[in-house]
Amino acid sequence: MKLSVIITTYNSEEWLKKVLIGYENQTEDDFEVVIADDGSTDATEKIIKHFSNKFKYPIVHVWQEDNGFQKCKILNKAILKSNSDYILFTDGDCIPREDFVGAHLKYKEKGYFLSGGYFKLPLKTSLSISESDIFSKNCFNPFWLSKNRVNKNFKLAKLIRFKPFTLFMNWFTPTKKSFNGHNTSCFKEDLIAVNGFNEDMKYGGLDREIGERMFNNGILSKQIRYSAICLHLDHARGYFSQEEWNKNLKIRSNNIKNKIVKTKNGILKL
Repeated sequence: MKLSVIITTYNSEEWLKKVLIGYENQTEDDFEVVIADDGSTDATEKIIKHFSNKFKYPIVHVWQEDNGFQKCKILNKAILKSNSDYILFTDGDCIPREDFVGAHLKYKEKGYFLSGGYFKLPLKTSLSISESDIFSKNCFNPFWLSKNRVNKNFKLAKLIRFKPFTLFMNWFTPTKKSFNGHNTSCFKEDLIAVNGFNEDMKYGGLDREIGERMFNNGILSKQIRYSAICLHLDHARGYFSQEEWNKNLKIRSNNIKNKIVKTKNGILKL
């Protein structure tokens, strides 16, 4: 297969269902879906079983016991269970546009990871999006969104489908070409080379951190923020902790200062 899509989730069945509908509607079908499940109940497994026959390859469900926020740990497990040499990371609250997988495959390049973008929706719009809205692609239309409780602003330009504009904005955007957990793809060998995600980290910059270690290892990044787009569904973040955030910032600062490549507490325990 050309690509493995690793989708993180935790007890968000309604959102995960919409996301999987989005992957069912892709222009490219030669990929697998790997669900990195950080301890969800059986309700999530039921959603996965419902979609199990809707893709070219069986959904891989990687589950671990619920012991608090352990996203890095489940991501490392999912990497090992993936069956492609190229991996696309995203979240169970991000509906992909129909060309999402195709864009990542189009722009992939040895020595790089790809940094994609998202458009964040308000809660009422997130709740109102239906299966037909996803299949018809209406929910990715700026005019449809503006009629469905989304404020009209320049951010809607991310959803404009005009190739010269898209390419220009990928080049022009001031946003850093960072490793984003909601929308980044890379070669599996580049993840293995840095020993995967740092399991010492909880919520807050854990995706940026692995990207920074990849930079230290000579990997570059390409901005495809306007080419590979997903809709970010709104939700609460009860797992936020300022103490953990500050701890993560120290880890990242140390990595940058000392050019750290491999984390000691990653796929392998060094």
